[in-house]
Amino acid sequence: MTSDDTPGDGVMIGYPSPRGDFPAPILGPGHLLRPGTVIYRGVKAGRGLETGHHVVIREECILGDMVHVWSNTVIDYGCRIGGRVRIHCNVYVAQFTIIEDDVFVGPGVIFANDPHPGCRHGSPCLAGPILRRGCRVGAGATLLPGVEIGEEALVAAGAVVTANVPARTTVAGAPARSLGAVEDLKCRQGRERGPYGR
Repeated sequence: MTSDDTPGDGVMIGYPSPRGDFPAPILGPGHLLRPGTVIYRGVKAGRGLETGHHVVIREECILGDMVHVWSNTVIDYGCRIGGRVRIHCNVYVAQFTIIEDDVFVGPGVIFANDPHPGCRHGSPCLAGPILRRGCRVGAGATLLPGVEIGEEALVAAGAVVTANVPARTTVAGAPARSLGAVEDLKCRQGRERGPYGR
């Protein structure tokens, strides 16, 4: 375990990124990093960052004060996370996600950011979910690319969020339904005849 500048077993601070040469990470005072934590170069975190075991925080992430990230969670690169955010165990936070202050994310939540996975032109389209101040996301929920969870809204456990959730609203359930054949999908950017270069 490492606390502030005390080195700890199994903690890596300043792991290099394959995406480029980023500056050394900046961690505010009072941090507590448990064994297995990996903080990449280019991370900026405020005071009181606390991690569980085997947490990965990738490059170009900015975290506010008093962020708690529990075991086996990955925060992928380019995320913006506010203060007093609690992210539970086994969560995947996709690139370019925005989480505002005082948000709670339950265990096993999956954030998605790619509207057409595997497309060779997919990178410009990546957009993670946006979680507004004080919202709560229950265990095992899935948030699709670019959805916005409004202030103080509640996403029930196991929900599959495919559309924006208004402020102070409770949503539940998995609304997945057939939209037709994959080959009938269109590339929204007009780069390809189909979403996968067909």
